[in-house]
Amino acid sequence: MPERIAQFITIGGRVQGVGFRPFVYRLAQQHQITGWVRNVDGAVEIHAEGQPVQLQRFSDALLSEAPPLSAPGSLAITDCAAEPAEAFSILDSATSREADIHLPPDGFVCADCLAELHDPANRRHRYPFINCTQCGPRYTLITALPYDRPNTAMRDFALCPDCRQEYENPLDRRFHAEPIACPVCGPHLQFISGEETHDGDEAALNAAVAALRAGKIVAVKGVGGYHLLCDATNNEAIAALRARKPRPSKPLAVMFRNLEALRRAVHIPPGLDSFLASPERPIVLLQKRADSRLSGHIAPGLAEIGCLLPYSPLHDLLLNDFGGPLIATSGNLSGEPVLTDNTEAQSRLPHLADAFLHHDRPIVRPADDSVVRIAAGRARPIRLGRGIAPLELDLPEQLPEPVLAVGGHLKLTVALAWGKRVVISPHVGDMGTRRSELVFEQVARDLQRLYDVRATRWLCDAHPGYTTTRWVQSLGQPFTTVLHHHAHASAIVAEHGVTEPAIVFAWDGVGYGGDGTLWGGEAFVGRPGHWQRRASLRSFRLPGGDKAGRSPWRSAAALCWEAGMECPVPVPDPIVRAAWERGINAPQSSAAGRVFDALSAIVLGVAETSFEGQGPMWLEACARPVERFPCLPIEPDQEGVLRIDWAPLLEYCSEQGRSVAERAGAAHAALADAIGRVAEAERSRSGATVVGLTGGVFQNRLLLESAAARLERSGFRVLLPGRIPCNDGGLSYGQVAEHLGRTAAAAS
Repeated sequence: MPERIAQFITIGGRVQGVGFRPFVYRLAQQHQITGWVRNVDGAVEIHAEGQPVQLQRFSDALLSEAPPLSAPGSLAITDCAAEPAEAFSILDSATSREADIHLPPDGFVCADCLAELHDPANRRHRYPFINCTQCGPRYTLITALPYDRPNTAMRDFALCPDCRQEYENPLDRRFHAEPIACPVCGPHLQFISGEETHDGDEAALNAAVAALRAGKIVAVKGVGGYHLLCDATNNEAIAALRARKPRPSKPLAVMFRNLEALRRAVHIPPGLDSFLASPERPIVLLQKRADSRLSGHIAPGLAEIGCLLPYSPLHDLLLNDFGGPLIATSGNLSGEPVLTDNTEAQSRLPHLADAFLHHDRPIVRPADDSVVRIAAGRARPIRLGRGIAPLELDLPEQLPEPVLAVGGHLKLTVALAWGKRVVISPHVGDMGTRRSELVFEQVARDLQRLYDVRATRWLCDAHPGYTTTRWVQSLGQPFTTVLHHHAHASAIVAEHGVTEPAIVFAWDGVGYGGDGTLWGGEAFVGRPGHWQRRASLRSFRLPGGDKAGRSPWRSAAALCWEAGMECPVPVPDPIVRAAWERGINAPQSSAAGRVFDALSAIVLGVAETSFEGQGPMWLEACARPVERFPCLPIEPDQEGVLRIDWAPLLEYCSEQGRSVAERAGAAHAALADAIGRVAEAERSRSGATVVGLTGGVFQNRLLLESAAARLERSGFRVLLPGRIPCNDGGLSYGQVAEHLGRTAAAAS
């Protein structure tokens, strides 16, 4: 018989709170390994003894068969002295000198729990809070570390004898599953509608389903906050939801029972099934089928709708009992973080919801749904949220001190970085309300407390008027400001680990520029900490400043007046022209987002909008590929910055003899071609062969794919957003990357 040997194995990454120790225990028994496993401040340590071939199979399986919620890092394996042991055991946690904490996001119920949920013989049959170590809430549940039940929202739910036995049995998949519960000892549902109240899971579920079938709007408390639900085939219910929210045109997400139901409503690209059904359960934008039964009011003017599958056992039961798709939009006031507290939801949403489906498991911090869009062959994030965030990434170099980056003003995320690690929070929301500010401050505190890292430097946007910037400045702590578009550029380059000089197009709405104007159509060359502005869209004065974001007619008027043309779009207030001519409340801007706003007004007549990006989204939706389009002039200005002149597009898009689809397609094609020509010019100048596309404008799939194809035909390596949103949700990460680039340069 081959000689038995001993090995000491250390595994980092996300290996705590995900059932990793019982997984190791079962794996050791399977491969006839003796020894022990324990947690050590965020890592897992294993003493393993066995024959060499057994140990090899055991160590291989530690990564290849890891639990679904885990994300183990590489193994560190060293030979060690044997210890007298006849079996394999799970030891108490130990403490090292430095914690390596990895906080798991929330995940959907695993296949095992789902089977139990629908098994009439199981004691957790139809229990809305079923979970185990392989699934269930994490980020929204944890109050402190170490991750033990007293440090979660479940601390006040004492385990019954049956749950206690499962919790203490290393062979059970609920071994140390901190959110473990059952109908005897766990949380329960409550339904409230006016004077009507139903306590208890089945009574509350039945009442909620009856309300939904009656065309009512029901606020449902989930894992990370409340959703507003209604029948996705009921025009009247959706109209009522839009009127109350108010949300006249912004797309609404739809939740489907399963993939089969989803497939009957939308086109699912090949290979996307597993992603849609993954534990992350994001909202995915998919093209609606012509024969779909869904209401036409879900996404007016758009061909795509946001689709998701149930992300909690409660939603699975609701969808199963209801028997059809449900609108599932965030239960919040516009722009604010999603509501989490029963009492607060009841008091702040009575004008929105006809009824409430509460539960008594507290939500420690909000986590809105993640949103992705399929572009250039893969899913690309629009919003980091439940299931995906907190998102942990490695940094290419060591930070000299811990930092906390607070992003911008809209689509806010917070990033904590130390050593060679960065953790990005879920989507917080838009600043501008007191609740948004309070949640932002909570997330900033929580990240530091949960990861046991205290920031000694803060990073913020250079815009002096941003709420987050003023808050950082009020702390009295060291801080560093980062230009908005430098953060965008650094984010895309850092995500891909590119170290050579790159050309980056940062196109979005508006952001504070290095010359005090409002940038938004820029091209930079360099690397994080060393960006040079080499190109930009032709600048123009933006009448009304921030008002232009919701009034595309203002952008259309600005561009036409700048080009010496009559504006084909009605200008409701004649005073605007006079103010613009005198430069009153008309800041200089080069924002690509405003150019797309203007084109949507000219082509589609979109004068006013109810949500950010509405006009450009409609313009993209109606566009078709074209062979012919205007060639936009590109000339250097007095500072040597190449300026892309959008003026030829105005005349082309104003020609009523061309179809809307043709004009919209030409607008995208002309701008994509201009991107390619600017990149070629910069390559000739600097030799750079890598191009990044980032900023909120590149959420536009047609523009992204057209520009990427144009660049690739010219021989460039193209960087597209993969894990980090290209919109302002990626700014916090970009601020960290930019700061790291500066500090690395200063140290060299």
